[in-house]
Amino acid sequence: MSSSSSLTFAVRRQEPRLVVPAKLTPCELKPLSDIDDQQGLRFHVPAIMFYGKNPSKEGQDPLKIIEAALAETLVFYYPFAGRLIEASNRKLMVACTGEGVLFVEADADIELEQVSDPLRLGFPYTAKLLQDVPGSDGIVGCPLILIQVTRFQCGGFAFAARINHTMSDGSGICQFLNAIAEFAQGKASSPSVTPVWQRKLLFARNPPRVTCLHNEYEPELDLEGQSDGDGNATMINRCFFFGPKEMGAHRSHLPPQKRTRCTRFLKKQRKNQRKKQANVIEKSKLLLM
Repeated sequence: MSSSSSLTFAVRRQEPRLVVPAKLTPCELKPLSDIDDQQGLRFHVPAIMFYGKNPSKEGQDPLKIIEAALAETLVFYYPFAGRLIEASNRKLMVACTGEGVLFVEADADIELEQVSDPLRLGFPYTAKLLQDVPGSDGIVGCPLILIQVTRFQCGGFAFAARINHTMSDGSGICQFLNAIAEFAQGKASSPSVTPVWQRKLLFARNPPRVTCLHNEYEPELDLEGQSDGDGNATMINRCFFFGPKEMGAHRSHLPPQKRTRCTRFLKKQRKNQRKKQANVIEKSKLLLM
C-alpha cells in the first residue's frame, strides 16, 4: 500500500439515513450505571476496518448486506437504537425509542490498495471514511452509533463506526460488531452471545460508602502550558507502535530475575490478544461471505 499521506481522492456520500431495528422492540427507559455516565466517558469512540474484495461474491453489494444485518442486530441491541436523556444530578438514561442509528453510504474513486496502510499511526483519511454528520456528535439526544460503509473501486470496502462510549466499552463494541457479522453471514437467527443489561450491579450505594482509596478519581493535574524552564513545552503528544523489537528493548531494562517472568506474561497477553483479534477478524470477514 502507498504510505503517502498526500494521496488525494474523492468520497461521494449519500444522505445519512436512520437504520431502525428490523422488528418492534421494547419502549422503555434504562438507566446507565454510575460508572457509565461519569464525565470522563462522555465522548464518542471511532473505529475503521478494511476488507478486501471477495471474488466468490462478485456482484453482491456488501453495503446492503451490512445494512440489513445491522437492522437485525438492533432487535437484540435495541438500546443502541434509542437516545440518551439526562435526569437529575446529570444521571444518564437511555430512552429505548427505536429511532435507529445513523448510516452513511459512500463510494471512493480509488482502490483500497491506494490508501495508506490502515495500521500506520495517524491515519490521515478518517474524515473521508467516517463522516461527522452535523448534530450527531452530542451525548444527549443524538444517535448513539454512526456507521459509514465506503465502497472502493476494487470491490473492497471500509467499515467505519463511531459509538457513544457511555453505552459500551471496547469488549461490548466487539460483541456488537460480531453480532452484525453473524447476521451478515445469513446463518444466524440470533447472536451467538445474547446481550444483557444488568447495569444496576454497578450502581453506587445509597448513600455512597467509600471503602477504599480510588486514585483514579483524584483531580487531574493541569499540565497545560507547563515548560521545562527554557520555554519548551513538557507535554507533547506522540503515538508509538510497540512490536516485538520495542517490547524486547523494554524487557532488557528489567532485572535479570524478572525478564523471564515478564516474557511469559507478555507472551500470554499477546496470545490472548491475538485470539481475540482473530475471532473479531474472522467473524468480521463474514460480512463478505
